[in-house]
Amino acid sequence: MNKLEFLEKRLKALNSFAIGFSGGVDSMFLAALAGKISGIKAVAVTIVSAFMSKTDMDHAQTMAGQLGLDHRMIYADLCDIPDIRKNSKDRCYFCKKKMFSLIKENLHGVDTVLHGANTDDLKEFRPGLNAAHEMGIIAPLVDAGLSKAEIRMCSKDMGLETWDMPSQSCLATRIPYGMTITCEKLARVEESEAFLSALGFRNLRVRCYGDMARLELDADGFERIWKNQNREKILAALKQIGFLHIALDLEGYVSGKMNRH
Repeated sequence: MNKLEFLEKRLKALNSFAIGFSGGVDSMFLAALAGKISGIKAVAVTIVSAFMSKTDMDHAQTMAGQLGLDHRMIYADLCDIPDIRKNSKDRCYFCKKKMFSLIKENLHGVDTVLHGANTDDLKEFRPGLNAAHEMGIIAPLVDAGLSKAEIRMCSKDMGLETWDMPSQSCLATRIPYGMTITCEKLARVEESEAFLSALGFRNLRVRCYGDMARLELDADGFERIWKNQNREKILAALKQIGFLHIALDLEGYVSGKMNRH
């Protein structure tokens, strides 16, 4: 039995469940596969908060519509929760615990909740995985032994447009541990990244260090920043957004960089 066959069998055995759905590579693949299996009742759930950009929220709605999913949106004010707002290294634990609790509280008749963690996530610092495990949240992609690369390959074979989508992460990951999270900071990051995306930058992060923005770009982004007066446009826009200083990270974009100790 190959990994995909194992995953299909796993989902059939569960029969009815909710999927934490961001519309990203992993949750999109999981939801799409569930939708192809006859007899399964799956609900896709998106937690909407200041931690999720409007672009990502709109994307999740669009992807759910394309798949014809039963899609629910639950609104949460995560900035109001002290353990999340203070932004310790365990922030993700408290955040995931709250999000999974909201799913369970709001979906009557659905006892089983799935999330899209993959085997690569197990190699990184992910306190949220501990919260998921404690609450009995199932990670079928991990159970099937699927890596991110394999999920992308399967997604491409299924014709999913998300197969080569850049990695997502919540906006809170742009703020260094120990620096208080506020909705105002998250909004500045969101607006800055949206501006850069509109200029054609793809794999990027805007890290918020108070009044300083630190830009992480991929190799293409480093070249793009010097073209078409993009440097000047970025400086003007991000200062207008509220940053006093704009720095370029010479190492570039590296997933999980903020988790370095």
